[in-house]
Amino acid sequence: MIDRIRDTEYVTVTELLFAVLAGATGVAGSYAVAGYTRQFIVAPIDAQVVRLTPGSIVAFFITNIGEEGHLLHIALSFCLAAGLLGAIALLGMRVADRLTQSTLGIALAGGLAWGVTAAITGDPVLAIGAGAPVLIFTAIAVAPTADTDHNPARRRAIASALAFVGVAAGIGRLTSEEPTQSTEADVSSEVEQQLQQAESQQLDITGDVPGLVSEIGEFYNVDIAEFDPEVPSDDWSMTITGEVGEDVTVSYDELTSRETEHRYVTLRCVGEDLNGEKLDNAVWTGTPIKPLLDEADPEGECDCAMLRAEDDYFVQFPVEALEDAFLAWEMNGQPLPQSHGHPVRVLVPGHWGETNVKWLSEIELLDEEMDGYWEQRGWHGTGPVNTIAKLWSTTMLDGGTLELAGHAYAGTRGIERVEVSTDGGSTWQDAELSEPLPGDDVWRQWRYEFTPDGSHDVVVRAVDGEGTLQPEERSDSYPSGATGWVRKTVNMMDASG
Repeated sequence: MIDRIRDTEYVTVTELLFAVLAGATGVAGSYAVAGYTRQFIVAPIDAQVVRLTPGSIVAFFITNIGEEGHLLHIALSFCLAAGLLGAIALLGMRVADRLTQSTLGIALAGGLAWGVTAAITGDPVLAIGAGAPVLIFTAIAVAPTADTDHNPARRRAIASALAFVGVAAGIGRLTSEEPTQSTEADVSSEVEQQLQQAESQQLDITGDVPGLVSEIGEFYNVDIAEFDPEVPSDDWSMTITGEVGEDVTVSYDELTSRETEHRYVTLRCVGEDLNGEKLDNAVWTGTPIKPLLDEADPEGECDCAMLRAEDDYFVQFPVEALEDAFLAWEMNGQPLPQSHGHPVRVLVPGHWGETNVKWLSEIELLDEEMDGYWEQRGWHGTGPVNTIAKLWSTTMLDGGTLELAGHAYAGTRGIERVEVSTDGGSTWQDAELSEPLPGDDVWRQWRYEFTPDGSHDVVVRAVDGEGTLQPEERSDSYPSGATGWVRKTVNMMDASG
């Protein structure tokens, strides 16, 4: 009798074990039916974690850990989801134990797990994927044989849970495949000409350096959360609102029927390292944004605009910065992939990549400035990009010379030349540059070849189209983007060949 009272007052090891199994399998079940989408129970929890994380902590992880930092908030979100479902299972076990009503406890755990998941994800049907495993493992936990010492049922339960998680992971990967909008489409002749022009103008670089147009699958990708919004083209619309003469709403079909342009536009991430590789270029198809702004604000009295996205991201711009902005719906002749903002994103020439809002839903014209998402977290990334020359390749050639190569970018200022020093900055030589592609916001390749003699302290720097030399002083990416000359010690034996 004393043992029974103790068991009803305290959580047993068995109950904790099965609560953990229920939580893990509940998350796995949700993944199996929803995939890596916003209907997966972890997705809305992750969005809330991102939203509530203080800006100082975000800045610390970006600066000190880099792109792997996002794995920490994903791991935390998984743990929170599993903990929530496990706690629900534990509640069902305690109800069953205290009231000696196993059926009631099992039903409570399964029903509550389903209801909470449905409320979090907004999808009652897919929420069954989380509710069913919680119900099953709660039922196993309250079975009469579950709490017997050295019970083989425990081992079978653990083995079953691990097997379920493995199978669910495989099914979930299939469920997570890109929607059909990302499939290959015929490339227009205009885009094909631009792709061919970029290929013909790229330098003959032996080392591993991207061409003048990046492959879609290799184009860098950074978002505030892990799970991308799913917005079908037929359901998309964008509204210009706020301090306007009249709200203007445009659908996808209306937008794509407007004047169409194909532009080379380069994007660079404000949070990347000085010599990082979050810098890419593509041919984007879309339409200028200015005619839409003129329709909404005929008086032109607003000084700034807040751009909002389906993932709750928001960025403020001076209206004048949007004069040459672009609403894009294709990338290298293909419909925008979901991860790059399908169906419509913004491209603002010369500004950091984080300002080029994906999954655009609203432009709000304002009569006074407001902080955007990253400004609220201490960043100043809405200004023009910093000039940079990247050193991405050091390759020993057959003739005994060493090839240095990379890309240079200065936003709408363009690149006039790239200078290379092989003696730590004492002397400088001009690098070979690719011919500039048409457009106001495009990178250029550079290449330099010399005969090495032992170890060399290589330094590269760029001069922008206005004749301004790239600043030498180094700074971290936080809060306004990394600056400085890229330096690398090159040894003949270490160079690739």
